[in-house]
Amino acid sequence: MDEFKSFVKIPRLSRNIVVTEKIDGTNAQIIVSDDGKELQAGSRTKYIDLKNDNFGFAKWVEEHKEELLTLGPGRHFGEWWGLGIQRGYGLKEKRFSLFNTALWGKDETRPKCCGVVPVIYEGPFSTTVIDIVLDKLANGGSVASPGFMKPEGVVIFHTAGGYLFKKTIEKDDQHKGE
Repeated sequence: MDEFKSFVKIPRLSRNIVVTEKIDGTNAQIIVSDDGKELQAGSRTKYIDLKNDNFGFAKWVEEHKEELLTLGPGRHFGEWWGLGIQRGYGLKEKRFSLFNTALWGKDETRPKCCGVVPVIYEGPFSTTVIDIVLDKLANGGSVASPGFMKPEGVVIFHTAGGYLFKKTIEKDDQHKGE
């Protein structure tokens, strides 16, 4: 007989969510070694370096090495966005915004060279609230880059389930690239 496997615990849908603006850039990560002394840059799918860069992210990581080491051991995911990347957001520079708002949401907890994706709503799960947030972005523009009127959408983190979902303002019913 096979080894017994239990059924997964099912989280309740009606629990808290965190809704952040989905920034249209390129997924990036900073990996800090266990001893806190080494850094590696990565994209969504691979490690990158100065010879195999992703919109200059590896170069930026190298330039901010000492500051980024203060993130501490582990993988730190975020969005590399701004000038020359996807929507550009009308910026004259590139920015790195961390995804983990619970850990990096306060300015004093993260390196000064890093931002964090803006939290737009935190509270009980509600599709109505998500639709209201999307409408505010569509009509009021980006929270991450005020004045930019074509934001992409939102990311919803379901705290009890530990899952991320995205909802875009345009073409939400289509696969990316269609």
